[in-house]
Amino acid sequence: MSKTILIVEDEDILREIMKDYLLEEGYRVIEAIDGKQAVSLFQEHEVDLILLDIMLPELDGWSVCRRIRKTSNVPIIILTARSDEDDTLLGFELGADDYVTKPYRPLILLARAKRLLESRHTHEHESDTVSGGGISIHFPSRTVSVDGTSSDLTHTEFEILAYLLQNKGIIISREQLITKIWGYDFAGDDRTVNSHIRNLRSKLGEHAKQIVTVVRSGYKFEEEL
Repeated sequence: MSKTILIVEDEDILREIMKDYLLEEGYRVIEAIDGKQAVSLFQEHEVDLILLDIMLPELDGWSVCRRIRKTSNVPIIILTARSDEDDTLLGFELGADDYVTKPYRPLILLARAKRLLESRHTHEHESDTVSGGGISIHFPSRTVSVDGTSSDLTHTEFEILAYLLQNKGIIISREQLITKIWGYDFAGDDRTVNSHIRNLRSKLGEHAKQIVTVVRSGYKFEEEL
């Protein structure tokens, strides 16, 4: 069954270009021209990925992201004409998984969309579960429990936690995380990783301390502290 992608873009030409590339790859496409329509369409359809412009009429992209993250961990790629790092980090803090700066090459955007969609299946040949220190991940359902209670993580937060748990006690550098989670061509930096780690820790409660920062090296998961 083909994946469904919601394009939220008020510029007709850009939206049509994105749509053409995605349709050619076999994806199903839903289009929204403003923020309110985006939220409404998301509630009406089963969406696998969102391409979300920031500068939108009616409701901006930040607000759309906030509303969707209240109920869903669907992968979100922010599309922005702004190059300000603070804007990018705000997107990550709100739960976005990736960002692409305008003007962009459609093939680059397509590659990022594919990576996010395909990464949901990267654990198919691994053990169904991985756990440590009261935290358990079930890969088939992509669910996380902390002391038996479900924790709602975004796509990227899930991937980071899974990678750290699978490498318990091993220091993982920020560069390794960027390559593993976003790919070699990702334009982000250490602040990107730090932002996602901060969000992840906030959802782990008392277990946040098990994700240990190793100064000038990276992060590691400690099962017992």
